[in-house]
Amino acid sequence: MKKTVIITGSSSGIGKAAAIYFSEQGWNVAATMRTPEKETELNKLPNVKLYALDVTQSESIHSALETIQKDFGTIEVVVNNAGFGADGVFESMTDEFIEKQFDTNVFGLMRVTREAVKIMRTQKKGTIIQIASVGGRVAFPLYSIYHGTKWAVEGFTESLQYEVAPFNIRLKLVEPGAIKTEFYGRSRAFMKPDYTNDYNEFVKKCEAVSMDAGDKGASAESVARVIFKAANDSSTKMRYPIAYPANLLLPLKRLLPETWFFWMVRQSYKI
Repeated sequence: MKKTVIITGSSSGIGKAAAIYFSEQGWNVAATMRTPEKETELNKLPNVKLYALDVTQSESIHSALETIQKDFGTIEVVVNNAGFGADGVFESMTDEFIEKQFDTNVFGLMRVTREAVKIMRTQKKGTIIQIASVGGRVAFPLYSIYHGTKWAVEGFTESLQYEVAPFNIRLKLVEPGAIKTEFYGRSRAFMKPDYTNDYNEFVKKCEAVSMDAGDKGASAESVARVIFKAANDSSTKMRYPIAYPANLLLPLKRLLPETWFFWMVRQSYKI
């Protein structure tokens, strides 16, 4: 019997790559996105069905997961991938901007997780994979709000694992480093004050490093393979770092004194 995976944010980037990869491995794939009627690639793949799901709307999530469960029976894996990158100068960020970032990256993920737990608790099995980031354990300049969301996802997931373990539900955190996706392009949300030039030099230096990392980033397909590995891992392992600088900085942060680590980050950004 084929296993079923639900993937949020499947219209591009890591989500689309994961949908393609799971399909290639013979899984049933429920590829969710806000506007499935615009998708022209995934709907041509075997074992893939598209569903409308907006992680900022509880009713949308409930309706989508209810329909998917009816269509496929059991749901073995849910991949919480939907999200976007927000960066820039914190002073310029409005309440609305901050709330939008948290509503998608944190509260949206929590809403989907809650619905998934309800189904998996009844099934007495399941795996929920949160697409976090190296930025959930390490912080870089100009990403204060984005880091806030990913650090929240890490803490939420680490705590929740104890609660759902009695129902044979596993929680996994995939932590990508720099990945060549629209995170650095059209899906990027950047803010800078228009009333002062005081941050200009700082922003210029930091943006150069960030954009260079994006240009040299690993492929979304490499993350998809790690997601698939996590989906099939029945061990209690929780975190799956993937790609530079995750594979370098996470061990260094454990080993170095905090002040040394901060100095190293400043040096890399020339700030």
